[in-house]
Amino acid sequence: MMFSDQIRRLQTNIQSVIVGKQEVIDLSIVALLSRGHLLIEDVPGVGKTTLARSIAKSLDCSFQRIQCTPDLLPSDILGVNIYNQQSRLFEFREGPVFANIVLTDEINRATPRTQSSLLEAMSEFQVTIDRTTYPLPDPFLVIATQNPVEYEGTFPLPESQLDRFALSINIGKVSIEEERQIVLSQRIRHPIEDIQPQLTAAELIDIQNHVKDVRMDNQILDYLLTIVNATRESDLLKLGASPRGSLILYRTAQALALIRGRDYCIPDDVKHLAIPVLAHRMPVKPHVRFSGISAAEIIQDILNRIAIPL
Repeated sequence: MMFSDQIRRLQTNIQSVIVGKQEVIDLSIVALLSRGHLLIEDVPGVGKTTLARSIAKSLDCSFQRIQCTPDLLPSDILGVNIYNQQSRLFEFREGPVFANIVLTDEINRATPRTQSSLLEAMSEFQVTIDRTTYPLPDPFLVIATQNPVEYEGTFPLPESQLDRFALSINIGKVSIEEERQIVLSQRIRHPIEDIQPQLTAAELIDIQNHVKDVRMDNQILDYLLTIVNATRESDLLKLGASPRGSLILYRTAQALALIRGRDYCIPDDVKHLAIPVLAHRMPVKPHVRFSGISAAEIIQDILNRIAIPL
């Protein structure tokens, strides 16, 4: 299958740093190949930033890291116009968002105003400063990490911001054996220092363009749309998935099929991605949240009730 060797090299490269998390790595690559942005949410210390850096270092692309804090300003991300006294003109100084891979670390520690400065960049791949629009480099991917909102000093991301992320994933717990490997692998130096780029920007763009050629039959598309529509009819959700959610689920299913060595989608591609693609963009109603039911559990119930096409 075309690109299988390149994708396998990318997977192996990240696996050399992120131990025992094949599913997490594959979902991260799905976001990358589908031109979507990735949100990694989990408690501190489980490897969120390490995963993001491993992805960035596996690509021969420009990379910038933004450490979010409450005093971070939109201009610190986007850039600013500075007056040049010699030329008597304002000159635009690009911010860190002008990179192929942008790691926004602990995004929910930034204020809502600063968070919203990324909306145009994530949805339209451009930024507008003082009525002038600047295109962002291609490829462009935002990888954001955040700690759970229960932690002090955080600002929950609004629905409009969450909807820009193609997937939201958790690193999850590690087994004792996996933790042993992590500790031993870092006795002398961190393995992330040794990984080398596996794909150039041009190669990545080529794969991203071919994702669109992966076939999805009408039966599977109807299955996808039935799942999304069921979220809108649920009495447990304040808001169902938007048409953007449908489009992202469609494109990520194509990317997952390509990663699995196919040029066509099967129902399992859609089912496998429904929770990581849809759950973070659908807030549950207050009484449901207080009862401990999550959006992921609601989507899983929907998946259990909808017949899978043969």
